[in-house]
Amino acid sequence: MSEDSTGGRTGGRAASRRRRKPKRRAVRIVAWTAAGVVVLGGAGLGYFYVKFNGNLKSVDIDAALGKDRPQNIDNGSMDILVLGSDSRSGANGEYGQDDGGSARSDTAMIVHLYEGHKSASIVSIPRDTLVTRPACQMPNGKTNPGGPRQMFNESFTIGGAACAVKTVEKMSGIRMDHYIEVDFTGFKKIVDRLGGVEVTTSKPIKDSGSHLDLPAGTHRLNGEQSLGLVRTRKSIGDGSDLGRIQVQQAFIKALIKQVKGIGLFDDPKRLLDLADTSTKAITTDSKLGDVKSLMGFAAGLQGIDSSNMHMITLPVGADRIDPDRVAPLQKETQLVWDALLKDQPVPAAATEKSAGDKGDTGSLVR
Repeated sequence: MSEDSTGGRTGGRAASRRRRKPKRRAVRIVAWTAAGVVVLGGAGLGYFYVKFNGNLKSVDIDAALGKDRPQNIDNGSMDILVLGSDSRSGANGEYGQDDGGSARSDTAMIVHLYEGHKSASIVSIPRDTLVTRPACQMPNGKTNPGGPRQMFNESFTIGGAACAVKTVEKMSGIRMDHYIEVDFTGFKKIVDRLGGVEVTTSKPIKDSGSHLDLPAGTHRLNGEQSLGLVRTRKSIGDGSDLGRIQVQQAFIKALIKQVKGIGLFDDPKRLLDLADTSTKAITTDSKLGDVKSLMGFAAGLQGIDSSNMHMITLPVGADRIDPDRVAPLQKETQLVWDALLKDQPVPAAATEKSAGDKGDTGSLVR
């Protein structure tokens, strides 16, 4: 059977040589939450400090997972799990009903910041990747035993942020230093506060599922349209989640250009409005659960932009049993994890045979 290629790799060599104590060095997140957290460095003091602290939601990942994690080893790099949640609760209900009332991780990215935090590799994990999910505690206090051939995005559904982090750490042998999550409504509001994001589409994109209808050309997308674009799947490429990931990666680069180009720090009111929106929109790990820590995490690293980000999809191929699922390619996936563990660039050989980085779907958006 084609299963999670690293399901049995929960410690050993990877755990023994990995990670370091998290550092409050300035860093820019390069996923859906990038636009929100990067501006918090100008959030101010006093009233605004208290107000924004009250906005933040956090999860104590360390307490939830205990010692069952890869080792911290200090090599100057940093790893962050960034999730886009597809919860339909509250204001997100317009996108449909939850299956069983629980959210799933609609988008998942491991952001690896290299030593010095001047460049990054981003690994997108397809939501329908079959993995060996570890045992996780559920919200009702019971334990789900996990097991092989489980869809990756079900980890978040079953055990929330802690289970998602635990699954990624068991897959990779890499300890996640931080966790950041944003849902549909939060994503839309952040984009709207930025004044929209400018993209150019090389072909028309019309998708009934995401309610998006864009002719070819240059557009300034509002929050609703941006959400539609990153959710578009059936009308692009082969209609799979792999094509959608390529579009998401292209949008992220456009988003980061937008943040760098609009002069936020020259407009205090706009900056404060965006900080207010952003702190309401995200959920973080507890180490980032206050404004002071989040400011230290996000204020710097102006050097990181789309030109020094390497974005890939986890190397996968079609599952041999279920054609609607994908499974990690064992050798190629190991190349990715080893490179990140050593704080080295991901080699080209890692993606040569991967279905995730084939085709030109990503060129639809720039």
